[in-house]
Amino acid sequence: MKRVTAIAILCTTVLLLVSGCNTMRGAGEDIERGGEAIQRSAS
Repeated sequence: MKRVTAIAILCTTVLLLVSGCNTMRGAGEDIERGGEAIQRSAS
């Protein structure tokens, strides 16, 4: 049951993130910004 809930939350999160990006280029830029933020917080 926990696995089903986790998968549902993951799918919902992905759908919300993808719906926020109007184009694939926008999605790539969002992913890049997320990676940069992770790198900044790690250093």
